[in-house]
Amino acid sequence: MAKNEGQVVIKKYANRRLYNTGTSTYVTLEDLAKMVKKGEEFSVQDAKTGEDITHSVLTQIIFEQESKTGNTLLPVSFLRQLISYYGDQMQMVVPTFLEHSMKTFADQQTQMREHMTRTFGETPLTKNLQAPMQMMEEQVRRNTEMFRQAVQMFTPFTGQAEAPREPRKPADAKDLDELKEQLRSLQTRLDSMT
Repeated sequence: MAKNEGQVVIKKYANRRLYNTGTSTYVTLEDLAKMVKKGEEFSVQDAKTGEDITHSVLTQIIFEQESKTGNTLLPVSFLRQLISYYGDQMQMVVPTFLEHSMKTFADQQTQMREHMTRTFGETPLTKNLQAPMQMMEEQVRRNTEMFRQAVQMFTPFTGQAEAPREPRKPADAKDLDELKEQLRSLQTRLDSMT
């Protein structure tokens, strides 16, 4: 049973088959997605070269999840912004920021769920209250503002004047409803994981 620092090693062969050395079975990307949701640690190695290809396989899992579920987790505007940072000076800062933001989001989600359960008990109502949605919306706004400020810190060092930006349009009710629906979907997924 090959392990890499306590992690199960998944070997990817030239025929694209994935082999879980921990269970001695072939697995699919869907199986790896389930392992991630359960919190199981693994690394993926190219069977021929031994190169660590975990990042590309996880990215492939995200791509499959985004295309098959119909409930996308990554909004188009986020994807565009993320793509714009490749090759930019911000490329080195973005991974740390995203990792920190996701950890903070998960921690706040847990705290909010615990608070709601203590306050109202475990009921279907506590999972669908408007207040938690508003709290998450506010946190998203704060994280976005923090990210914008971090980007501005590095702008003076680029040596180029910042391009003028179009004034932001106020969010309409439809956009807010879509955001709320995405957050509800995320809440449902998070609840199903616990």
